[in-house]
Order: sequence, then structure tokens, then C-alpha cells
Amino acid sequence: MNHNFSSVNIEVLYKDSVSIRAIDIYKDSLVGFGYDKGYGFLDLSNQNVELHQFELDQDTIEKKNWVAQQRAVVFKDDYFFSLGIGAPARLRKVNIDSKAEEIVYVENHEKSFYDAIAFWNTKEGIAMGDPTDACLSIIITRDGGKSWQKVSCDNLPQTVDGETAFAASNGNIAIKGDHTWIVSGGMQSRVFYSSDKGITWSVVDTPMLQGSNTTGAYAVAFYDEHHGAIIGGDYTKPRLNKGNKIMTNDGGKSWQLIAEGEEPGYKSCVRYVPNGGAKELVAVGFTGITISNDSGNTWKELSKEGFYTLRFINDSIAITAGKGRIAKLTFK
Repeated sequence: MNHNFSSVNIEVLYKDSVSIRAIDIYKDSLVGFGYDKGYGFLDLSNQNVELHQFELDQDTIEKKNWVAQQRAVVFKDDYFFSLGIGAPARLRKVNIDSKAEEIVYVENHEKSFYDAIAFWNTKEGIAMGDPTDACLSIIITRDGGKSWQKVSCDNLPQTVDGETAFAASNGNIAIKGDHTWIVSGGMQSRVFYSSDKGITWSVVDTPMLQGSNTTGAYAVAFYDEHHGAIIGGDYTKPRLNKGNKIMTNDGGKSWQLIAEGEEPGYKSCVRYVPNGGAKELVAVGFTGITISNDSGNTWKELSKEGFYTLRFINDSIAITAGKGRIAKLTFK
């Protein structure tokens, strides 16, 4: 199906002083989000918002992590998971109905910095972050999020000095079936791939802009096991539109530059339009909203309104969030 969207209606659902870089949607009715002082929930039926702001405790006052920004969130089964950046890392499992909260993973390494989280199924999930050793930080659960184990660098490809990831939109991980793709950026921007739900891993180079601590892939999305897209660039040079958009048609074995030297420039999130036949993509960033109806070869700016992250509810409606707001996007 080709929707050929050419415009978007933006309806602001929630406005505050918060900064939101991670959202997920539960049963098309509840938006869970991470923000700069905790996490929250937005009921789409009545637009009621419930914020959970963390308080400093005596053990973490000096480390300042109790109020760490939550930039990796996901719903799974009857729970909401929220993971903060910074050290020590804390992953919270929240009961959707009771809002009872449990810390299910703690990592005290001074370099801990987690960027994204996703699930393969109701039992198995993965979160990724910056290297604390010679590999990406990857933690995995096989019991529905009750416990998480960090993958040894012995079982992961090594990273290079300055290779990291960006907690810009909870978009560093893409999952289709048992297949998993994770993107890195910075001094080197690559794609880490697992065909077996995180048991074995390989890595491929990309033609993405790389070589400084602000360049590279910021988000990855896959439509199916074959068609994928990566977007990013350099947020300090948002108009730069070279080396910031790549596509694959072979499951990530190879990647090709698209719309090289053409708009858009830097974006922090990319998502395929559901039921768009791998041809339709939407990208958002603080620079605005753009859409492609031809597999990323050409793009059209729909709005200059800035957002950080986006998730679709159906093939024409998405929820997006950014600095100070959450909004509903209706594509037409």
C-alpha cells in the first residue's frame, strides 16, 4: 500500500518543561515516556499525565544519578521498563496497573551510559549502552525482565576508541523476529547484528559520517528482515546532509547512502510507516519532520516543528515527543 502522505497535523497532547527522548505505546492507549527527572504516563483517552520524579537518596547524592534522564523505555506484557543514562545505571520495572516499581538491574561502573531498550518477545529483551570495556554494553533478559545479565566482551565484537552510541531517541536497537541490529556512532559508526536474539554477534562498517564524538548513526529502523534504514549525522551541524542517511535491502549485510547531499540533514529518529511496503519513512529531529515515499531516495519536509523521537500507533497516526511536549501526528 502506498499512502503517499504529503502533510501532517500536529496536536499537542502534553506541554511542560520536561525534555523527552524516549517513548513507547501500550495497547494504543497509553504513552510511556522517559524525561529528564524520571518517567511518566500519558493516557491517550483523556490526556491525563502521571509523572514519577525520582528523589535523591543519601547513597547517590554525590553521584547525581537518582535524577538521571530516562532515555530508554519500553512496554512489555504488563510492565513498563525505564533505564536511565549515567552511572550507576538503574533499570526499573514498573507494573502498569499498580505503578509498583522494582529496580531489576544496577551497574556501578563509572562509564555506564545506557541508550536504548527493546524486547524480542514477552520473555526476552535487550538493552544497549556505551562501552565500559572493549565492547558495547549489552544486557539481556530471558525471564520477562526479572533479571538481566551483561554480555561478556568475549562474546561481542570489539569497539574502537571513541565508538559509542547516542541516547537521542531510544532508536539504537531494531528487532524483527529473532534478528537484532544495533547502531554505534562517534569515531566509528557501525551496525552490530545478531540473528539469534543476542547469542552471537557480528559487525559491519557503514558509509555514515563518522570520525568525531558527535557524528554517526543516531537511529535505526527495519521494516522487515531485509529492509532497513539508518539516520543521523552531526547534531552540531544540523544542516549537513551528506553521510547521514543509509539503507539496506539485504538485512544489513551492506549499506548504501541515499539522498546524498539532499534534505534532510541531521535527524535523531527514523521509523517506517506501517503497511507502507518498506517505501515510506518518517524522520524527526529538532530540525523538524520529514517524510519519504520512495524508500528514502527523496524526502519532503512536512513541518519545522522540532521533536526527538516518534512511534506509530497505526499507518497514519504517530506519537512524538521532544523538548517540552508530547504530540499526536496525523499524516494525510
